[in-house]
Amino acid sequence: MFFSSLKITSTAMAQIFILGAVGYFLCKKGALGEAGLDALSRLTMNITLPAMIFCQLARDFSFTIHKDWWVFPLLSIAITALGLAVGGLFSVFIRGEQRKLQFLSLVGFQNSGYLPLALFAALLPQEKLGAIFIYLFLFLLGFNLLIFSLAVYILNFSRERKVEPAGLFSPPVAAVLLSLLLVFCGLNKALPEFIFRPLKAIGDSTLPLAMLVVGGNLAQIQLKALDKKAIVLLTLAKLIVLPALGLLLVIRFRLPELAALLLLVELAAPSATTLSIIIRHYKKEDLLVSQGIFFSHIFSIVSLSLFLGLYFFLTGTR
Repeated sequence: MFFSSLKITSTAMAQIFILGAVGYFLCKKGALGEAGLDALSRLTMNITLPAMIFCQLARDFSFTIHKDWWVFPLLSIAITALGLAVGGLFSVFIRGEQRKLQFLSLVGFQNSGYLPLALFAALLPQEKLGAIFIYLFLFLLGFNLLIFSLAVYILNFSRERKVEPAGLFSPPVAAVLLSLLLVFCGLNKALPEFIFRPLKAIGDSTLPLAMLVVGGNLAQIQLKALDKKAIVLLTLAKLIVLPALGLLLVIRFRLPELAALLLLVELAAPSATTLSIIIRHYKKEDLLVSQGIFFSHIFSIVSLSLFLGLYFFLTGTR
């Protein structure tokens, strides 16, 4: 039944919400200041997530078994293109060039890593997690290259600044590339267990830390001069139209279970929190980005539960 599927996904989203809420209130109460949140964010991005990626891919990935590995980086490009296309259609109702571009980035780029990681961990049985994590990390290879290049280009309104090449090769991207190289050369099998064990222990802390960071980032957002029209349009485009298109694609083409779930979650995920970092880094006026990130995350608690519940109901999977 639909309500049984909805209960499963709502329970998973509730677990994620609790972790995010802890980070949110720690920041709001001053227990976790901006400097502490930045340190926690760097720890997650530069250490724990790369460790998790490396362990998962170096130990479980195989070019022989995963012959379609190249599909997932391409899938990230296709999903971004679809998001930008839908965002472009809705942006005609937004006034002002800078607001339009910020709106476009909010629709085109999603919380593609932290939220799906936590959602899959709460939603799927243990025997399916290894495979879907591999798919997600390969997906992130393409997505991270896009968000640190194309998103920077969209949000950076001055032709005087150019994309920083070093930003394209973030630690998670480097971890994926290094893992794939070791697997390709067969050197991953030569790595001793005493290397994997501490790295796995570090990587296992990624999920709770990531959601604390997301919650903390939301607490840091300043909601000034709320653009209600833009938020309504963003909610329609990002949290209704895109996941509806994803559900249609999954049903129409009968995609494999885990690939279908990855596609749907990525299309239903709220706007990327990284966009606010890009805005701050290039010292651009935040006209819409912070509002969009905050409200898309809040509203996605309901929309993600509904679309995933509908997916499990229609496909009979879980």
